[in-house]
Amino acid sequence: MTRLQANAVLLLTALIWGSSFVVQQIATGELGSITFTGSRFLLGAFVVAPLALRQLRKMAAVQPLRQSDWLWMMLTGWVLMTAAGLQQYGILRTTVTNSGFLTGLYVPMVPLLGLLFFRRRVHLFIWPAAAGCLCGTWLLSGGHQLDGFASGDLWVIASAFFWAGHVLLVGHVAQRTGAPLVLALVQFFVCGIIGLLVGGIVEQPSIAAFGGAWKGIAWMGIMSVGIAFTLQVVGQRWSPAADAAILLSSESVFAALGGAIFLGERMVPVQFCGAVLIFGSILAVELVPLLRRKQVLE
Repeated sequence: MTRLQANAVLLLTALIWGSSFVVQQIATGELGSITFTGSRFLLGAFVVAPLALRQLRKMAAVQPLRQSDWLWMMLTGWVLMTAAGLQQYGILRTTVTNSGFLTGLYVPMVPLLGLLFFRRRVHLFIWPAAAGCLCGTWLLSGGHQLDGFASGDLWVIASAFFWAGHVLLVGHVAQRTGAPLVLALVQFFVCGIIGLLVGGIVEQPSIAAFGGAWKGIAWMGIMSVGIAFTLQVVGQRWSPAADAAILLSSESVFAALGGAIFLGERMVPVQFCGAVLIFGSILAVELVPLLRRKQVLE
């Protein structure tokens, strides 16, 4: 796959994810956040399983996966469950628009976590970009103090830390193993099992609750998980981390469009300024270093 093709795959991923924010808010019925998250990811595992098992059989004849590779993939699934569970809980308690832009905060976190855990150097512009995201988040809340946030906003912000870790892990494990579809299957399966076990204990869902949420589970399991998350893993296998982060961050724009079209959500001017500041900072994190490298080469 060429870099351009991989970037197109990641943009399609962002479109599916952004539109799915609406589904996550209105199609969960009475099902709890953890159980809903586990259900959709387990369904996604079954969707991708045929392709993943085919890839695994081909690899077994050439270079079998090591035990450490399986452990890395299971860790990726645990981080995915934490991120998705926190986000789902928050989406039900705030607007689709806010949740989309606040989830995008993971982008400036990616290089910072990369520095902390993988010793990757970060460019100096990350610091003003991070400050811009913080200011934008404050404006998105309406320009109030921290207690001006809806409770859902804070849960979504917490999920952004784990989404940043997930992006780093996916890139690292996909390149380490060369088996993006197997990685997708393992992380979905781990996420699904953890979600259903924990949800069964904490939320104690009824059969009727599953019946009321089956449409949301089907859409999210097939489209957002089975297709989009798999596209993410495949795209990140061939796309640089900088390209991946900026393209995936566009899900916040698609989420805002979905909230406006299907839910009639509107932002007051100060919130719109905050959204623009967040998205501008997200873009700058990746674009500024690329432009500087281009100038040096010229």
